[in-house]
Amino acid sequence: MMKKFFFGAVIFSFIFGLSRCRKAELFPEDDFDERLSGGSQTTFDFTAQAFSHAFAGLSGYDEGIHDLGDAHFEQSFVTAPAMFFGGLGPAYNNTSCVSCHHNDGKGVPNAGFAESSLLMRISTDGTDEHGGSIAVPGYGTQIQDKSVLGKFKEATVNINYSYQTFTFPDGEAYELRTPVYTLTDLHIPISVPYTLSPRLAPPVFGLGLLENISEMDIIANADLSDSNNDGISGKPNYVWDPVQSKMMLGRFGHKSNTATILTQVAAAYNNDMGITSSVFQNETTHGQSQTDLLADDPEVPDSILHAVKFYVQTLQVPARRNVNSAEVIRGKQLFDQAKCGVCHTPTFRTSVNVAFPAMSNQLIHPYTDLLVHDMGSGLADNRSDYRADGNEWRTAPLWGIGLYETVNYPAYYLHDGRARTLVEAVMWHDGEARSSVDFVKQLSTSDRKALFVFLKSL
Repeated sequence: MMKKFFFGAVIFSFIFGLSRCRKAELFPEDDFDERLSGGSQTTFDFTAQAFSHAFAGLSGYDEGIHDLGDAHFEQSFVTAPAMFFGGLGPAYNNTSCVSCHHNDGKGVPNAGFAESSLLMRISTDGTDEHGGSIAVPGYGTQIQDKSVLGKFKEATVNINYSYQTFTFPDGEAYELRTPVYTLTDLHIPISVPYTLSPRLAPPVFGLGLLENISEMDIIANADLSDSNNDGISGKPNYVWDPVQSKMMLGRFGHKSNTATILTQVAAAYNNDMGITSSVFQNETTHGQSQTDLLADDPEVPDSILHAVKFYVQTLQVPARRNVNSAEVIRGKQLFDQAKCGVCHTPTFRTSVNVAFPAMSNQLIHPYTDLLVHDMGSGLADNRSDYRADGNEWRTAPLWGIGLYETVNYPAYYLHDGRARTLVEAVMWHDGEARSSVDFVKQLSTSDRKALFVFLKSL
């Protein structure tokens, strides 16, 4: 009798349990603290070091690799031959990663100066076999404006600004400065048509989280034919990755012209410092008379290359501030009403990554769609980069933007640093963002202030 009772109780418990089962659901976003821009990888440091914190939850081994990468990110290279850190140049733009990415953030667009973080891409007409840019003979695809002793820089990059003052309907004035870029002191004449494209070094925090957003989630926001008639299309850029030897979704760079952090780091070593690696095995001066003929390639070993990659892959994102302020809440509402969030997509969830739990399944708020958009003729460089045309730029992530003045004072915005304030940056938007800018222009003084207070909370 007891056996029958026990068996019946088990059956009842099993059926009762099944009746209570339901499909798994995503956690409602209301349960999450919107200050956590990087999910669990969010730092509450709002000082000048806000962009420089390692992921939480790293193993002791991974912390060691992160610290090794940090040390080499800050390490200056010198002319070869040298016992340590040789291989700089012969022509280059800067001597270390941190020289461009100041405090792991942005720098200044003072071309020709040691502290400058502005690079100049150059290419001639046409595309290569993968759809990428065609190098200019004797110059490659980037101007190196410095050189080691006894060698020659490729050119001097000159910036001349013109200024124009505008006013909002309430009478408040703002000024836009328009840069014109020219090359002088050419080391050899350029005999083909060429196009220049300035690029200010972007911040490097949060890159690991952006890399871990699924491709499907990114392309889901693309609308190449503007099927919903909102004036905003957006498209993914597919680029050639030399490590994987295939076309991949671009995520990094001002035109989403690089697919992975590893390639981005290797390209920076090569183009910016003249340092060869297993990814880019030729000097940037390859084919020039001043090519380094030393048998010391690769000049940065894979162990260090991957450590630096891991360093920038595992930098936390600063938290939002003042999220409960009435003015910030009002500014967020206006941001949505202006349709800024269509491109500056507030939220993604990173992919499940069982090999790296620290970045797995994180609800993050990067405020970017990682797509390229037509930003109008005023910002155009007229230079295509794979599928991105001369008017198109990647939607810049807005997380951390309110701390630029703290980390990288004075702050500069947009792809070439022409904007000195967030007001200037917004008012330069055009093309697909035209209606959003028109919306901002007609705001009252208090509402416009609230919008920018919200942006500074990010």
